[in-house]
Amino acid sequence: MVVSSLRLFVLVVLSLGLVNWVSANSEGDALYALRKSLKDPDNVLESWDPNLVCPCTWFHITCNADNHVTRVDLGNSNLSGHLVPELGKLEYLQYLELYKNNIDGSIPAELGNLKSLISLDLYNNNISGNIPSQLGNLKSLVFLRLNKNKLTGYIPRELTKISTLKVLDVSNNNLCGTIPTSGPFEHIPLENFENNPRLEGPELLGLASYDTNCV
Repeated sequence: MVVSSLRLFVLVVLSLGLVNWVSANSEGDALYALRKSLKDPDNVLESWDPNLVCPCTWFHITCNADNHVTRVDLGNSNLSGHLVPELGKLEYLQYLELYKNNIDGSIPAELGNLKSLISLDLYNNNISGNIPSQLGNLKSLVFLRLNKNKLTGYIPRELTKISTLKVLDVSNNNLCGTIPTSGPFEHIPLENFENNPRLEGPELLGLASYDTNCV
């Protein structure tokens, strides 16, 4: 009986270790997919070695006590290239900081899977396309800064459902339609929407279509 209990204990410990290893490995795969999509002339991603099981030893990566990635800090790093949908697999990620680079392409809809995300900072890049409506799934989001990019389309109304949202800046893009006024948008200053030539508002609820001028 004692031997059987000991074997069971060992199996449980090994199983837990395997779960953590698989999770850490999948997070490392996701981050390495990002590395492969980026041009890095200053070698800030040099430590991102796919042969290491856990990405927690990589520079610019922060993990929690369980070795899950919680921060990616790559702001102002002279990176170019594009974002990858694999980032949506970082389920414990709280901070994605990629501001002041030369990143282009679109914002992957898969970022809407990052349920733990508190801060999404993509400002001062060359990102184009629409703001994904899936970002409305980020129910822990406090900071969303997308200003100084080349974003088009309207501001997704799904964002008005994020009760935690305190700071939003989409200025200096090419957004269209009207500025939302409900939910957290009630307290967002109008200057955070300026320099979008086709953006109108604030909208009058029930009186104006929010997709005005969006073709």
